[in-house]
Amino acid sequence: MRSYYFETFFICCVLIFGLQLNAQDDSVNFEAVVSKKNLGLNENLRVDFKMNKDGDNFSPPNFEGFKVVGGPNQSVSNMWVNGKRSFSKSYSYFLSPLKKGQLTVGQATIEVDGKLFKTLPVNINVSESVEISRDPNDPSYVVNENLHLVAEVSDTSPYINEGISIVYKLYYSPQINVTNVGEVETPEFKNFWSQNIKIPRLQIERGSFKGDNYNYVTWKKTVLYPQKSGKLEILPLSLDVSVDVPTSRRDFFGNRIYNQVSKKVTAGKKTINVRKLPDGAPKSFNGAVGDFDLELKTTKRDLNASESLQAIVKVSGKGNLKLFSPPDLKVPSSLEKYDPEYSENVSTNLLGMKGSISNTFTLVPQFQGKYPINPIEFSFFNTESNKYETIYSKEVIVNVLEGPTSISQIEPERNKNSSSKNILPSINQFKFIKTSTDLFKINSPLFIYSITFYVLLAIPVLGIVILLLFFRPKKISDSEMLDFKSKRANKLAKKYLSEAKNNLDKKDVFYISLEKALHNFLKSKLAIETSEFSKERIYNLLSERNVNDKTLSSFLKLIENCELARYTPASEVTVNNDYENAVNVISEIDKIL
Repeated sequence: MRSYYFETFFICCVLIFGLQLNAQDDSVNFEAVVSKKNLGLNENLRVDFKMNKDGDNFSPPNFEGFKVVGGPNQSVSNMWVNGKRSFSKSYSYFLSPLKKGQLTVGQATIEVDGKLFKTLPVNINVSESVEISRDPNDPSYVVNENLHLVAEVSDTSPYINEGISIVYKLYYSPQINVTNVGEVETPEFKNFWSQNIKIPRLQIERGSFKGDNYNYVTWKKTVLYPQKSGKLEILPLSLDVSVDVPTSRRDFFGNRIYNQVSKKVTAGKKTINVRKLPDGAPKSFNGAVGDFDLELKTTKRDLNASESLQAIVKVSGKGNLKLFSPPDLKVPSSLEKYDPEYSENVSTNLLGMKGSISNTFTLVPQFQGKYPINPIEFSFFNTESNKYETIYSKEVIVNVLEGPTSISQIEPERNKNSSSKNILPSINQFKFIKTSTDLFKINSPLFIYSITFYVLLAIPVLGIVILLLFFRPKKISDSEMLDFKSKRANKLAKKYLSEAKNNLDKKDVFYISLEKALHNFLKSKLAIETSEFSKERIYNLLSERNVNDKTLSSFLKLIENCELARYTPASEVTVNNDYENAVNVISEIDKIL
């Protein structure tokens, strides 16, 4: 009998203990974990917001007193051990303190199974800047020794308007892995004309830094043209770099474990000593620096008066082409000159500008004759020979074949023939202009008071009345209207989901396209931005528009499937079902809205 009671008591204890374990397994643990609670002003802090159950609508604190230099980085661990599921998810941030004293990492929030959970605030003590550790096992020390940002300047003592280049390279040792790079401070090129050289994609290259082998990435290329002489400063470029540093530890499978460290690197300030141009510049010098050629050409040489031609003044070569204008064109007074049309064909690389600029003048001759366009003078400073050079274009002669003769051309003929001294030249030159009119007086009554005016005015009114009486619109039945709405809704759904349909065989791309389609549909229907999307807001907005619970639950389930698809595998059947459900849900919501 005693053994029976003992066995019963033992079984009850086991059941109670098992229920407690299940209750503990089902509880939500959401906490903030910091890398250190005491740090110097020059150190970074890592904060991990960890949870043991997946949730929605994660909201970090505002990090008052800190500057976010990295993150958020999201990591998920989903493991099964002895038939039990172990889930872990974290959001990581790297923070840099902005001041000394006691700072607080505020509360983060997340929603799990409809309930809101918050982390506890964490107090951080920030002291004066500390000396960086030289422990080779310290990840921060390893990063400091193996990560460098360098600014390479092609020439630190150029002339005014002489092109130079600055290239920023990020060097890192092969023993560390760079995972993420972001630009924090962009250099200002004050007193420089600047143009960035586009880098299609970042490429890892091998190089040498202080005698050691390094990998490097060219981050930024810029061409500069100084606009004043003296010492000009280029403020530094700063990058936030996330680095994986290997440790001596290994995981269960023997793979090396890495620690992630965020570091701010800077290229340092650069000083450029800009030289003045030498004295003795020619009068035709207008700021051109480089090596150039000059060309003057016309679209035609022979034409008649009142016809037009184009004269093109073109400067080509390499130098500061975008920073000066081509020389002006001087023509005889008998050639009417219009304002020029400017054009340029200039490419820019690390060696500077190269190409051509030109002014196209339209000229219209007034009288017949031959008119020379004198050579154009153009001066520039040649940086290779370090002296001014002046070049000239060739003379161009415009031959006007037909047209009126100018008085200046007739005057010598009049002096030769005294008998014609009282004859006016070109007496019939303006004979084609009429000097009399054929106007006649109108005595008829005004049209506005005529019967025809009022008849024409009444015709549109009568037409509208007839249309209203005899051509009434056909009343559309409820079933026809419902059928029309259904067809329109299906067409709209397929329009948004066309990209997802094309990627049914690619699970990752399909769910990205599906999520984008759902968001775009809501943006078009509810006039909200992507940054405002949350399940709670979507639920409230659709509920206010009388969308039934079944349709609303299906829509939210689709969004949840899109999020889960990033971490869990999906079968072909699941993908097809989600696509069909999306078509039906979008069609149903569109009909309701």
